[in-house]
Amino acid sequence: MAPHTPHLRIDAATTPFDGPRPELSVVIPVYRGADTIGPLVDKLLEHLGDTYRLEIVLVNDGSPDHSAEVCRRLAHTHAAVRFVNLARNFSEHNAVMAGLNHAQGDAIVIMDDDFQNPPGEVIKLVAELQRGYDVVYSYYEKKRHSTWRNWGSKFNNLVASVMLDKPRDLYLSSFKALNRFTVEQITKYDGPYPYIDGLILQVTRSISRVLVEHDPRQTGKSGYTLRKLISLWLNMFTNFSVLPLRFASAVGFVFAFLGLVMGVYCLIERIQDPDQPVGWASLMVTVLVIGGVQLFALGMIGEYLGRLFLKQNGRPQFVVRERVDGVKAETQRKAA
Repeated sequence: MAPHTPHLRIDAATTPFDGPRPELSVVIPVYRGADTIGPLVDKLLEHLGDTYRLEIVLVNDGSPDHSAEVCRRLAHTHAAVRFVNLARNFSEHNAVMAGLNHAQGDAIVIMDDDFQNPPGEVIKLVAELQRGYDVVYSYYEKKRHSTWRNWGSKFNNLVASVMLDKPRDLYLSSFKALNRFTVEQITKYDGPYPYIDGLILQVTRSISRVLVEHDPRQTGKSGYTLRKLISLWLNMFTNFSVLPLRFASAVGFVFAFLGLVMGVYCLIERIQDPDQPVGWASLMVTVLVIGGVQLFALGMIGEYLGRLFLKQNGRPQFVVRERVDGVKAETQRKAA
C-alpha cells in the first residue's frame, strides 16, 4: 500500500470543466438529512473554505423528508454547493456514484450527512492523499455507532477480506478521500449495483489510512437497516466475486462425497446384517440436507443471473431529476 505518484493534482485536461477547477470536492449522499445538512455545509465552508478551492456536492437520494428543499436552498445560497436531486431512492452507494460523476475536484472526499465525521478531519485525509496515495480511508479508536451496526461493519470487513482480497488491517470506512485518477476509473462502472469499496480495490492498492475522530449522532437514527446491510453484502458477493459460486460447488462436492461414503457404509452394513431395518430418520436428514444445498446453489446462480438480466435490460445506476449549481450566489457576489 505504498504511494506511487508524488503529486495529487491531475492535469485538468483529463476531465474538462467549464470554469476554475476546484481543488477539493466533498461528496455527501443525503437521506433524511434535513436537520443536519445545513449545519454540516456551514462547518465545511468554515473549516475548508480558506484552505482549498472547495466544491460541495449534495446528492439527495430520494429522501422522504424535506432534504431536497434544504439542499436546493444551500445551492442557491453558496457558490461552492452543487445539488444533485435523484428521481427516487437508489441506495447510498448509487448516490455516491452520482456525486462522483458530478464532482470536479482533484481530490474527492466522501462523507455521510449525519455529522459523525467532524468537518475539520477532512484536512487529515487530504494531507495523507497528497503524499501520493490513490485512496485514504479513515479509521476510529472508538466508533459511535450502535452495537448491531458495529457488528455489521466488522462482518462486512471480514467478508471483504475474503471476497475482495482486502488487506485485513484496512477498515472500509464510508469517510474516505480519493484522487482524480481513482474517481475517473471507478465511474466507468455503469452497472445498477455499485459497491464503492469493491470498485476501489479493483482499481488500486495504493491505499493508506488515517486516524480521525468519530462523534455521536446529533439527531435522528442511522439509515442503515438490516435490509440495506444485506443488500450491500449481496452487492459485494455477486458483483465483485465468484467465490459464492465456488463455495456452492465445493459444498456440493463435499456432500456428494459424503453421500458416496454413506452409500458404501449402508451397503456393507446391509450385507453384514440383512435383518437390520432401514433408517427412515437418516434418510430424511440426508434428503433435507442435500436438498437445502441444492436450493442454496440454485439461489446463488439465480442471483447472479438476475443481476445480469437487470443490467442487460438497462436498469439505471441512478437517475438525476434536477441539478442546481451554486451560480446565483456567485453572480450576486460578482455584482456586489
